[in-house]
Amino acid sequence: MNYIIRKASLEDRDRLKELIDQSARGLSREYYSQQQIEGAIRTVFGVDTDLIRDGTYLIAESGTQVVGCGGWSKRKTLFGGDQFSSRNDALLDPPNEPAKIRAFFVHPDFARQGIARQILTVCETEAAKAGFRSIELMATLPGVPFYKSCGYSEMGAIDLELDQNIRLGLIRMNKEIKNPHG
Repeated sequence: MNYIIRKASLEDRDRLKELIDQSARGLSREYYSQQQIEGAIRTVFGVDTDLIRDGTYLIAESGTQVVGCGGWSKRKTLFGGDQFSSRNDALLDPPNEPAKIRAFFVHPDFARQGIARQILTVCETEAAKAGFRSIELMATLPGVPFYKSCGYSEMGAIDLELDQNIRLGLIRMNKEIKNPHG
């Protein structure tokens, strides 16, 4: 499959939201109930415009179709789109705090074709160039096997309370990265 990876722009927000919703609904069914998926879309999963403005959010396109997205962050927020209430946009200290891998989603029709791995490689490289020595993320249950295959280790599980007493199981993960400059 041919696709390109580029920096996301604010004009991509509607297309990204559509992809995020399709990905969550299509790839999470084996791990979460429909109620959990819809609750996560309403309260947590979504576009993070800080990532777009920071130039650290990537989009994968095949022709005119958005087939994947994901990014890294130099901010303290570990997960959650613009609608997520627990956000902290303070900047991280690269030598002493881990960069954050954020908001990875792949269209169900294009899953397991290397798109997320390619985006993750770009994110890790950019974070290392920015001086970060490690990266952490909060994985959804369907994402855990992927991140493990990319060298990430589990740090612990959480049950995130969404709305209406719905809880979503997530796994915190991390990885050391190598600085390309020594």
